[in-house]
Amino acid sequence: MPSPMRIFVFASQKGGSGKTTLAGHIAVQAALAGHGRVAMIDTDPQGSMEKWWEARLADEPGYYKADMTSLTGAIAKARHDGVRLLVIDTPPAITRAISEVVAHADLVLVPTRPSPHDLRAVGPTVDIAEWHKKQMVFLVNAATPRARITSDAAVALSQHGTVAPVTIHHRVEFAAAMIDGRTVMEAKPGGKSALEVQALWTYLADRLQRMDAADQELCGPLPPKGAYRTNLNALGQRAPIFGRRVVS
Repeated sequence: MPSPMRIFVFASQKGGSGKTTLAGHIAVQAALAGHGRVAMIDTDPQGSMEKWWEARLADEPGYYKADMTSLTGAIAKARHDGVRLLVIDTPPAITRAISEVVAHADLVLVPTRPSPHDLRAVGPTVDIAEWHKKQMVFLVNAATPRARITSDAAVALSQHGTVAPVTIHHRVEFAAAMIDGRTVMEAKPGGKSALEVQALWTYLADRLQRMDAADQELCGPLPPKGAYRTNLNALGQRAPIFGRRVVS
């Protein structure tokens, strides 16, 4: 049974969370890791992800141009084209638009900076994900290395849902890599930022495997015991299971 297309929706109503940068990095890392055909959609009217993609020289990931009125059709085309992972970026602060995109998600990823303002802003995004009954993971992003507030933020976020066990730290190389359409994995492979993105993708890929295994349990035998690793959140607790051309 072939794996279905999965959809990651990056959502955060707080501007400046690093959502677009992180979405682009995860899409590229998925492609670099050989996950299969990967594509992106940018529903933010500012078009930051689209502009970054247009500056890329690499063929992967692909890109489907869509706005809120054509999103459903673009998703259907991506599925028809054999895309295995579709990464969708959302606009900040526009609750209705975010909700419409989250409705399509297999997994909602919520990048959050470890600051009081950002932590207070996660509530509406959590409400949207829960309303649509979608799985959600918090990504602690742009953290200061060895700062206590980073661990405090993970504790606070864990009260609302699963926190990814990998923290993305603030480094100049992370943001600078996006200027010319690249990522840190391409601009500075082997660097600390690249290793963090790779580790985060490993965690997310494991969740995708579990989704696929859960689907197959409905129509086939269970996967071998131990086939998939146990996921742990940032507190060490078991996490719950749950081509380069614009296509118009």
